[in-house]
Amino acid sequence: MGWRRLTLDAGLLVYPLIVLAQVAGQPVAVVLLVAFCFCYAGAAYAAFRFQARQFWVLLGALVLLFGGVLPIAHANAFYLLAVIVSLAVPRLPRRGMALVPVAAAATVIVPWAVWRDEPGWAQAAALVFTVLVVVAFAQALRVNRALVQARAEVQRLAADAERSRISRDLHDLLGHSLTAITVKSNLARRLAAKGDERAADEIGEVEQLSRQALADVRAAVSGYRDVTLAGELARGRELLRAAGIIANLPTAADGPHQELFGWVVREGLTNVVRHSRATTCTVTVSADTVEVCDDGLGAEGGAGNGLSGLRDRVAAANGRMEAGPARPRGWRLRVTVGEGAPS
Repeated sequence: MGWRRLTLDAGLLVYPLIVLAQVAGQPVAVVLLVAFCFCYAGAAYAAFRFQARQFWVLLGALVLLFGGVLPIAHANAFYLLAVIVSLAVPRLPRRGMALVPVAAAATVIVPWAVWRDEPGWAQAAALVFTVLVVVAFAQALRVNRALVQARAEVQRLAADAERSRISRDLHDLLGHSLTAITVKSNLARRLAAKGDERAADEIGEVEQLSRQALADVRAAVSGYRDVTLAGELARGRELLRAAGIIANLPTAADGPHQELFGWVVREGLTNVVRHSRATTCTVTVSADTVEVCDDGLGAEGGAGNGLSGLRDRVAAANGRMEAGPARPRGWRLRVTVGEGAPS
């Protein structure tokens, strides 16, 4: 829009040139018109730079110069008024448009009433047309500026959302993987200390988990991640076994909420292994509900970023999440989606 605005501003200089052609033989009028052009250029630049105080000072100077040319050029001087009103109206409140009919009426009446000249119909038409064009252009500029700001805000919000997604995914993915690696590494160390050959198998699984964690990180950053309920139940069963926790997990994993329920099981079992000191963990799954319970200490050690991120996922699916102590002991994480979700 910059070059269009420059073209419009330069186009308004046609009006002082019209007046100059009429009074070319009068030095005083010529000097006043040259000064008018310089002040107009300064006012247009101040408007472009949003320098309000300088703009209004220069606009006042334009009014004084118009008053100086008026007794010399008579009706033609009102071409200068078209320039002044075109500058002022777009920067006045909406009621400032009332200045247009007043200026047009003065353009028609004053030459006839003061100097008995022909009414300034042409000058009045030029004034009204020019002001309408400038006002429309100024409105387009404001809309374009608002659109640019809106796009910038949308991009900022999208970037924030993507950062939040990556942060949440990395927490959920790596929290589980690193917990499993830690548990299996400890198990391998204990088996190795006993000379048990199973230690090598456990180390091999640690290597596989490390590779999977790397793949998960890449998937989270790229926005593609494969989390399913069946996969998380299988990994969770192995994680609980390595941690010495009895796993009561379902073997079937059908239903419409495979990915969400997979995240629930992943976060729930990770917290069980990290914080609960439980001996038994039970997962129950239905078409619209998944629940993870343990018989541990019942401390809300996992109610940090993990459960917060999980709550966001559940809310996005219009579900309900409950996390808290279970009776008589332990901790329960329950997510319900669909018609079974309580309001």
